[in-house]
Amino acid sequence: MADNTIVEPKTKQKLEHPKQYKVLLHNDDYTPMEFVVLVLAVVFQMDETQAIQLMLHVHNYGVGVCGIYSYEVAESKIHKVHELAEENNYPLLCSMEEE
Repeated sequence: MADNTIVEPKTKQKLEHPKQYKVLLHNDDYTPMEFVVLVLAVVFQMDETQAIQLMLHVHNYGVGVCGIYSYEVAESKIHKVHELAEENNYPLLCSMEEE
């Protein structure tokens, strides 16, 4: 008995890379530079030299990019920065924007 089933070729789906988000650290006049360096080391795994360079960039230009991540990772890092800042009574602000 012959099977007359027609098999249609699968169309290839183009997979898109997930959107990436820049995590931004904002300057303020109250958070000590040493605390910002600590946050950059703890949350973003920067070594001391990288953390100091970024802290100075944020201090001089008002904002700096801490890293580029998927939405969920960026959101998690921002939450951790705000949590640490709040625990230490600093107004340190961190945000994200689509790359």
